[in-house]
Amino acid sequence: MSLAVLPAHHTKHLSALNYPFSSSSFLLNQNNDGTSNGTALWLGAQCLSLFLPTLHSKSPRRVLELGSGIGLTALALSSLGWDVVATDTQHVIDTVLYANIRNNMSRLPFASGKIQIRELDWTIPPDEWDWSDQRAIASSRSKPSPSTDLLGPPFDLVCTADTIYDSALVEPLLRSIHAVCTCSRSKSSTSRPPPAYICIERRDPALTDRFLAEARSVWHFVVERIPHRKVGKAMQKGGVDWAKEEWEGIEIWKLTLSSSKAIH
Repeated sequence: MSLAVLPAHHTKHLSALNYPFSSSSFLLNQNNDGTSNGTALWLGAQCLSLFLPTLHSKSPRRVLELGSGIGLTALALSSLGWDVVATDTQHVIDTVLYANIRNNMSRLPFASGKIQIRELDWTIPPDEWDWSDQRAIASSRSKPSPSTDLLGPPFDLVCTADTIYDSALVEPLLRSIHAVCTCSRSKSSTSRPPPAYICIERRDPALTDRFLAEARSVWHFVVERIPHRKVGKAMQKGGVDWAKEEWEGIEIWKLTLSSSKAIH
């Protein structure tokens, strides 16, 4: 890489980031004005975007990202040929996500996958979601805007980063992940649920532990932590070799829906 990737906490003061990834280089705008966590780059997205490409797959994947923020992970996965549904709140979409995806399409390799941006409000119950709406899967404001050429379930993978920071969002986030995994399993030819990868920066240990405990006990996920050493190797493979103290709070967890339990 010709440019060094710096940890997000060293670049919060910058409104635009020239961000190298693999053979691409993205120009990402961010807004760190405190209005929303989702409009700035965070460490979890940086680490997750480097780890996910190390997962082996014989064919391109279809991915749903919850809380896409400024779009780094969506662009990174698309550049590798994966189709991505990048979701967030309407505020984040309007402030940074839509423009960052639109402005970087010309920077993606020829064989890149699709990226579709849609609002998904986790607080909306999954039985009210609409996968046929091109603007919003779940929204309290949008009117339906049907389209026939949309990415939807089944997904091969669900991912999210930097989204565990508010206790009020723990249940909605887990419910959303559970709904996507359940729907994907029912529509999949293999009847296997997709894994969900969660990248956390452990700032609030009690909140993180609550999220993981409820994932197991309430939503019946099998919860496994990706070894820190494995994450470090993925980062080095991606050209990032930060000092340990720069990212030691990062954890990546894999959630897999248990086949023996169901939520009613």
